Amino acid sequence: MTRSLPRLALASLLFTSAWAASPFEGRWNFNLSTPGGNRASWLGITEKGGQLEVWYQPTGGNVYQVKDVKVEGGKLILPLVSATNKRPAVSWELSAAGGELKGVQKRADETMALTGVRAPSLKRSAPKAWSAPEPLFNGKDLTGWSPLGDPTKSHWVVKDGLLVNEDHGANLKSDRKFEDFKLHFEVNCPDHANSGFYLRGRYEIQLESEPLSSNPLERRIGSVYGRIAPKTELPRRPGEWDVFDIELVGRTVTVVRNGVTTIDHQEIEGITGGALDANEAEPGPFYIQGDHTGGLKFRNITVALPKK
Repeated sequence: MTRSLPRLALASLLFTSAWAASPFEGRWNFNLSTPGGNRASWLGITEKGGQLEVWYQPTGGNVYQVKDVKVEGGKLILPLVSATNKRPAVSWELSAAGGELKGVQKRADETMALTGVRAPSLKRSAPKAWSAPEPLFNGKDLTGWSPLGDPTKSHWVVKDGLLVNEDHGANLKSDRKFEDFKLHFEVNCPDHANSGFYLRGRYEIQLESEPLSSNPLERRIGSVYGRIAPKTELPRRPGEWDVFDIELVGRTVTVVRNGVTTIDHQEIEGITGGALDANEAEPGPFYIQGDHTGGLKFRNITVALPKK
């Protein structure tokens, strides 16, 4: 005997089906294989008013909203970069299947395969206690640190107990990897400097002393680059020491600069430009940008870890 659904239940089922979430919704991490090595990218997709709102983090630069998004034939089409006289257009075409986004990047006559996986939530409670801080820089040499890429392009040296990047060149990475931590460092930025200190190799804390007109708030000193602006903007002090204390648990970050809490337990939605990879669930190294400008100095770099 066949039983029919009650009218109210049937109407509810039809309503739910009509408004089912798009399979493209969510935060997606992409590891890209390029001739220059692994690169990382990210998409944040939400459905609003029947339309998809898409934010894209390229391999460099800052996250931005993608305009003119289309879904055609079950494919999400993203026009990421418009063509100019100097560069071709770049677009992504993605299909959702098996909990992944798969597709291709198109750039002129070149194509590159893409696979996106759902970003982990990384929701963790703060530890009840932290270990005593331990030094990551010994003030004598580069033990525990290695240049990224071509070591002949590295200008990192130790002078008078300070870690110094003498000139535009290679980035510098810690040999150890970390999950949750409390980081302390002190940095001296010369005028017009631009650098960054990466957490787990994926989230950049911006360090800069450029004119205020050069960057919006979310790309100024102490920001999580392009994602979280400091709630309090402190006076700039080129040539003087800035003290940073940063706590990262899961994807929740707190930044204290010169004793003032400027970011207070805020969620980092995804990787920032320059991330070494998009493997957010894994521990990662610290790394310091040295490829933008030289002249920055660091001291008293320490880390505390959750006590077991």
